[in-house]
Amino acid sequence: MHGYANIDDYKIFPNKNIEAPPFTKQPWDIADNYNRKKIPSYFLQWIHHYKTTAFVVIKEGKLIHESYYNGYSHNTVSNSFSMAKSIVSLLVGCAIKDGVIENLNAPAGKYFSPFNKPNYQTLKIIHLLTMSSGLNWDESYSSIFSITTKAYYGNDIRSLISSLTLIDTPGIRFRYLSCNTQILSYILEAATGKELADYATEKLWIPLGAAHYALWSTDRVGGDEKAYCCFFATATDFARIGQLILNHGKWKGSQIVDSNYLAQAIRPANWLLDEKRNVPLSYYGYHFWILYYNNQPITLLQGLAGQYILVVPQQQLVIVRLGEKRCRYKTNGIPCDVYIWLKLAFELVNT
Repeated sequence: MHGYANIDDYKIFPNKNIEAPPFTKQPWDIADNYNRKKIPSYFLQWIHHYKTTAFVVIKEGKLIHESYYNGYSHNTVSNSFSMAKSIVSLLVGCAIKDGVIENLNAPAGKYFSPFNKPNYQTLKIIHLLTMSSGLNWDESYSSIFSITTKAYYGNDIRSLISSLTLIDTPGIRFRYLSCNTQILSYILEAATGKELADYATEKLWIPLGAAHYALWSTDRVGGDEKAYCCFFATATDFARIGQLILNHGKWKGSQIVDSNYLAQAIRPANWLLDEKRNVPLSYYGYHFWILYYNNQPITLLQGLAGQYILVVPQQQLVIVRLGEKRCRYKTNGIPCDVYIWLKLAFELVNT
């Protein structure tokens, strides 16, 4: 019996390893003023209120702050929840660089055989990336009867995905659906000939010099990765994802993600209509959220329980906040506590 999705759920699910071989590890450079400035007392109430487990700040490629709470440490892996969606998007960018996915306007059915039927031909890869697929998925986290709950706790997610049908015209309206990411994972597997975890190891974890192994939970032993969630890593290794985005898809001078793809991925897909308002979409790209703080554009990866990677190009900042709780109130899909962590990071680096 499980009452609520947890940041330690790798303990209850089978997992595939995302390896970090000793000879590929690259420690973060440490800033001269590393942890010199402590978290101000008036922020500690929010640290505790939102059950923070890790707060990490990277500036100009150097670790400037890290702090851990509630028994967690720099060695503790924690659930990404929906930050995994953005990781899948990055892997699509890797596949484009590799030339195994040539066109985002290709039909999804070209790679995912259950959709290789006449009534699915209008569904393209770009529609999955921009959450405009028009599929009949119930993105409910609280109902024990929703398909999202069945996907999280069930043991055959591929069958759930294969049973979906189109109920809206793809490419018209933004509607956030976890099934889109899962289909992208099957497209990646078909295009690359590799399991998702293996491709993530090869294209991200080893090139980024991750210091710790990661895990991707599966629906059963040897089954499919839950691509839309359930990527477990440490806070400082999650920060490598943010630094990769900050560096336009490069790491240590090597291009890992196609730069043109990534540039488009972190821009709003403004040709779509907002899900609830009949206005152009202004806050979501290819599985990335977009916001503004102090008139600065910021890329956000976010997860269900307040998992955040924030990329602030003008300040050369990467911020990682992990925990068990987030603000209930959202603007454009972005929880209000995101702005607390931005303000805290700015205070820590502006000494």
